[in-house]
Amino acid sequence: MIRKKSSGRYICQQCGYQSIKWLGRCPDCGGWETLVEETAPLTRGGSGGSLAAIPLADAPDSDEERIGTGMVELDRVLGGGIVPGSVVLIGGEPGIGKSTLILHILAAVAENCRRKVLYVSGEESASQIKMRARRLLAIQEDEYLATGTEVEEIIALAEEMRPALLAVDSIQTMTCADLGSAPGSVGQVRETAYRLLGMAKRQNIPVILVGHVTKEGSLAGPKVLEHMVDTVLSFEGDRSHAFRILRTVKNRFGSTNEIGVFEMKEEGLVQVSNPSEIFLAERPLDEPGSVVLPSVEGTRPILVEVQALVSPTNLGTARRTAIGADPQRLALLCAVLEKKAGLVMYGHDIFLNIAGGIRIDEPALDLGVICALASSLRERPLSSATVVCGEVGLAGEIRAVGQIDIRLREAERLGFTRFIMPRSNRERCSRSGQIETVGVANLHELLDIIFE
Repeated sequence: MIRKKSSGRYICQQCGYQSIKWLGRCPDCGGWETLVEETAPLTRGGSGGSLAAIPLADAPDSDEERIGTGMVELDRVLGGGIVPGSVVLIGGEPGIGKSTLILHILAAVAENCRRKVLYVSGEESASQIKMRARRLLAIQEDEYLATGTEVEEIIALAEEMRPALLAVDSIQTMTCADLGSAPGSVGQVRETAYRLLGMAKRQNIPVILVGHVTKEGSLAGPKVLEHMVDTVLSFEGDRSHAFRILRTVKNRFGSTNEIGVFEMKEEGLVQVSNPSEIFLAERPLDEPGSVVLPSVEGTRPILVEVQALVSPTNLGTARRTAIGADPQRLALLCAVLEKKAGLVMYGHDIFLNIAGGIRIDEPALDLGVICALASSLRERPLSSATVVCGEVGLAGEIRAVGQIDIRLREAERLGFTRFIMPRSNRERCSRSGQIETVGVANLHELLDIIFE
C-alpha cells in the first residue's frame, strides 16, 4: 500500500473542528484562538481480508466474569464490576480526587484478585505517587507503577506484564510518536485512546483512563473519545464539601442511572454505605424553607434536604439561584406558584440548595422545591417528620413519579411518619406500613395540607 504523505491541518482544541487553514474563531463552537496546527497521522492500511457474517443467535457467548473491585460503591456504578477487555473513562475537575480514587481501585483489585495491576502516570513522579499511596494505605504486593507518556511503551509494557487492570493517568498527557502535536491536543488524545482501546480488546486487559475536564465541565479532548470507550464515569463534588459522587454517564454493560457516594477524609476516599443518614445528619428541625425529598438514583433511594430562601429584593430584578438543581426548573416552578397558587414571588430573591453537594435532576424534585419555597415565603416550617415527592406541571397539577415503593421504604426506615405524594401514586401504592401516605392532586391541596 502506498502511504499518503502526512499533511498539516488546524484542529479546534475544544470541539475538534478541522480546517485546512488557520482561523481566529472556530465556526463550530465559537471559541477564539482555539485552532492549533497538527500533523495528520499516517493512513492505516487495511488487512486485506474479507468479512464474514454469522447469525446473531450463533454468536459466541462471553464466559468472562466481571472483576470485582471490592468497592461496593464502584461495583454498583459499573454494573457489578469491571468487564475484562473494557475501557473505562473517569473524568472530573482538578483536585476532586481522581488519582486518589485510582489508587484505591488498584489496591482493592490487587488485594481481591491476587493478580498484578499496573498504574501508569504521566503527571507525577514515582516518589510522589508512593507518598500518597502510603498515606492512603493503598500499597499492595501485586501493585506496580510506571511513569511515562509514550503510548507505544505503555502498550508494550502491558502486553508483557498482562495485568488484571491497567490505569493510565491521564489520557491528556499521553503522546504518540507518529504525531508531532503537543500532548493533550485533539489528535494526540484521539490516537492514544484508539491504540489503548485496541490493546485492551486484543489482550483482554481492562483499562481505566483518567480524563481532564474543561471549564464548562465537559471532558477535554474530542467528543469521539467518549464514543470510543465502553464506560464513562463522572467524579463530581464540591471541593469545599467532603462528599464525592461517582456518576455513570455511559455504560455498555449496565445501567446509566447509578451513583456511588464517597467521603473524602484524611485517609482518602471512604465509601458511604448509607448516604441518606449522612445527608440528613445536620438538618435543622422545624425550620422554614427546609424539606426532605426521597430521591432515587438508579436502584438506590437517597433522602436529601431541599433548602430554599425567599427574601424581598432591593434590586430592580430579582435573582434566581439554584445549587444542585436546574436553575431553569426553579424559575418555572416559581412562575407556577405565582400563577396557580397566588403566591407573590416576583419581588423576592430566591435561592435554592440541595444540601450535601449532591445534584438532583429527576422530576420528583419539583414537589420538594415547591414546598420549600412556600415554607420560606410564608415563614411557616413543615413538620420535620414529613417527606414530599412528586412532579409539578404547568397547570399546577401534581403528576406521578416512578419507584414510589422504594422511596416509601427508605423514608420509613429513617423514621419519617408522613409521606406526601401525588394522588395517582397513592391510589396505586400497595405498601402498608407505619408511615402515613397522603395523596395530593394540585397545588391548592398541597398547600392546605402542609400549612394546615
